[in-house]
Amino acid sequence: SDAGTLKRIDAQFFQNTPAFSAYANADQNSLTDDTYTKLAMNAEFYDTDGKYNTSNYRFTPTVAGKYNIGACVFIEGSANFITVNLALYKNGSQLFYVSENVDSLSGNTINATIELDSDDYVELYAKADVESGGTWSLNKDGDTANNRCFWFGYKLIGA
Repeated sequence: SDAGTLKRIDAQFFQNTPAFSAYANADQNSLTDDTYTKLAMNAEFYDTDGKYNTSNYRFTPTVAGKYNIGACVFIEGSANFITVNLALYKNGSQLFYVSENVDSLSGNTINATIELDSDDYVELYAKADVESGGTWSLNKDGDTANNRCFWFGYKLIGA
Protein backbone atom coordinates (compact mmCIF):
# COMPACT_ATOMS: atom_id res chain seq x y z
CA SER A 1 0.00 0.00 0.00
CA ASP A 2 1.00 3.62 -0.38
CA ALA A 3 1.09 4.10 3.40
CA GLY A 4 3.48 1.13 3.79
CA THR A 5 5.77 2.47 1.06
CA LEU A 6 5.84 5.94 2.63
CA LYS A 7 6.66 4.44 6.04
CA ARG A 8 9.63 2.55 4.56
CA ILE A 9 10.87 5.67 2.75
CA ASP A 10 10.55 7.76 5.94
CA ALA A 11 12.47 5.16 7.95
CA GLN A 12 15.32 5.23 5.41
CA PHE A 13 15.38 9.03 5.18
CA PHE A 14 15.32 9.74 8.91
CA GLN A 15 18.51 7.96 9.92
CA ASN A 16 21.83 9.49 10.90
CA THR A 17 23.68 7.26 8.44
CA PRO A 18 26.24 6.73 7.09
CA ALA A 19 27.93 6.86 10.47
CA PHE A 20 31.23 5.61 11.87
CA SER A 21 33.39 5.62 14.97
CA ALA A 22 37.05 4.63 14.62
CA TYR A 23 39.97 4.47 17.03
CA ALA A 24 43.72 3.94 17.17
CA ASN A 25 44.50 0.37 18.19
CA ALA A 26 48.22 1.22 18.56
CA ASP A 27 50.32 4.24 19.50
CA GLN A 28 51.85 6.32 16.71
CA ASN A 29 55.39 7.17 17.86
CA SER A 30 58.36 9.39 16.90
CA LEU A 31 56.34 11.77 14.73
CA THR A 32 58.09 14.70 13.09
CA ASP A 33 58.13 18.02 14.93
CA ASP A 34 55.77 20.75 13.68
CA THR A 35 54.46 18.66 10.76
CA TYR A 36 50.86 17.64 10.14
CA THR A 37 50.52 13.85 10.24
CA LYS A 38 47.45 11.79 9.37
CA LEU A 39 46.34 9.92 12.48
CA ALA A 40 46.19 6.13 12.16
CA MET A 41 42.67 5.41 13.35
CA ASN A 42 42.87 1.82 12.14
CA ALA A 43 40.06 0.04 13.97
CA GLU A 44 36.30 0.59 14.21
CA PHE A 45 33.79 0.67 17.00
CA TYR A 46 31.12 0.71 14.26
CA ASP A 47 30.67 1.60 10.59
CA THR A 48 26.99 1.49 9.59
CA ASP A 49 27.51 1.46 5.82
CA GLY A 50 31.13 0.35 5.39
CA LYS A 51 32.24 3.90 4.49
CA TYR A 52 35.27 4.17 6.80
CA ASN A 53 38.55 2.74 5.51
CA THR A 54 40.83 1.35 8.24
CA SER A 55 43.79 1.21 5.82
CA ASN A 56 43.89 4.85 4.70
CA TYR A 57 42.00 6.25 7.75
CA ARG A 58 39.45 8.02 5.56
CA PHE A 59 35.68 8.48 5.81
CA THR A 60 34.03 8.63 2.37
CA PRO A 61 30.27 8.64 2.99
CA THR A 62 29.19 8.49 -0.72
CA VAL A 63 25.94 10.16 0.33
CA ALA A 64 25.73 13.94 -0.06
CA GLY A 65 24.73 15.92 3.00
CA LYS A 66 25.92 17.72 6.10
CA TYR A 67 27.94 15.62 8.55
CA ASN A 68 28.93 16.11 12.16
CA ILE A 69 32.57 15.07 12.52
CA GLY A 70 34.38 14.98 15.85
CA ALA A 71 37.57 13.65 17.39
CA CYS A 72 39.45 13.31 20.64
CA VAL A 73 43.17 12.47 20.81
CA PHE A 74 45.92 12.36 23.42
CA ILE A 75 49.38 13.54 22.38
CA GLU A 76 52.71 13.26 24.23
CA GLY A 77 55.97 15.04 23.46
CA SER A 78 59.65 14.19 23.95
CA ALA A 79 59.93 17.70 25.43
CA ASN A 80 57.43 20.44 26.27
CA PHE A 81 55.11 21.55 23.50
CA ILE A 82 54.86 25.03 22.14
CA THR A 83 51.52 24.25 20.44
CA VAL A 84 49.44 21.21 19.45
CA ASN A 85 46.99 21.33 16.53
CA LEU A 86 44.19 18.91 15.61
CA ALA A 87 42.69 19.29 12.12
CA LEU A 88 39.93 17.94 9.89
CA TYR A 89 40.86 17.67 6.22
CA LYS A 90 38.35 17.51 3.36
CA ASN A 91 39.62 16.04 0.08
CA GLY A 92 43.25 16.44 1.16
CA SER A 93 43.02 20.08 2.29
CA GLN A 94 42.76 21.42 5.82
CA LEU A 95 39.25 22.68 6.50
CA PHE A 96 39.04 23.16 10.31
CA TYR A 97 41.63 23.09 13.09
CA VAL A 98 42.04 23.78 16.78
CA SER A 99 45.29 24.86 18.41
CA GLU A 100 46.38 24.76 22.05
CA ASN A 101 49.39 26.01 23.99
CA VAL A 102 50.25 23.12 26.31
CA ASP A 103 53.12 21.47 28.20
CA SER A 104 54.22 17.88 27.48
CA LEU A 105 50.80 16.17 27.42
CA SER A 106 47.76 17.25 25.46
CA GLY A 107 44.19 16.02 25.21
CA ASN A 108 42.66 17.68 22.16
CA THR A 109 39.13 17.67 20.75
CA ILE A 110 37.56 19.03 17.59
CA ASN A 111 33.99 19.02 16.32
CA ALA A 112 32.60 20.55 13.13
CA THR A 113 29.77 20.28 10.64
CA ILE A 114 31.05 19.61 7.13
CA GLU A 115 29.05 19.58 3.90
CA LEU A 116 30.07 16.61 1.75
CA ASP A 117 29.20 15.58 -1.79
CA SER A 118 28.97 11.93 -2.76
CA ASP A 119 32.68 11.76 -3.72
CA ASP A 120 34.17 13.82 -0.84
CA TYR A 121 36.24 12.35 1.99
CA VAL A 122 37.39 13.45 5.45
CA GLU A 123 40.64 12.69 7.31
CA LEU A 124 42.03 13.51 10.76
CA TYR A 125 45.47 15.11 11.19
CA ALA A 126 47.53 16.48 14.06
CA LYS A 127 50.82 18.31 14.55
CA ALA A 128 52.85 19.26 17.57
CA ASP A 129 55.48 21.96 17.78
CA VAL A 130 57.90 20.48 20.33
CA GLU A 131 60.59 22.52 22.08
CA SER A 132 64.11 21.89 20.78
CA GLY A 133 62.77 20.07 17.69
CA GLY A 134 61.74 16.93 19.56
CA THR A 135 59.24 14.30 18.48
CA TRP A 136 55.64 13.64 19.47
CA SER A 137 53.36 10.62 19.75
CA LEU A 138 49.70 9.70 19.58
CA ASN A 139 49.11 7.76 22.81
CA LYS A 140 45.98 5.60 22.87
CA ASP A 141 46.45 4.42 26.52
CA GLY A 142 44.60 1.20 26.90
CA ASP A 143 42.42 -1.27 25.11
CA THR A 144 39.29 -0.81 23.04
CA ALA A 145 37.20 -0.12 26.14
CA ASN A 146 39.69 2.47 27.42
CA ASN A 147 40.79 4.35 24.33
CA ARG A 148 41.46 8.10 24.35
CA CYS A 149 42.22 8.45 20.61
CA PHE A 150 39.10 8.21 18.46
CA TRP A 151 36.96 10.04 15.93
CA PHE A 152 33.45 9.76 14.55
CA GLY A 153 31.04 11.11 11.99
CA TYR A 154 27.38 10.88 11.04
CA LYS A 155 24.97 12.42 8.56
CA LEU A 156 22.66 15.07 9.98
CA ILE A 157 18.95 14.56 9.42
CA GLY A 158 17.11 17.40 7.70
CA ALA A 159 20.07 19.77 7.52
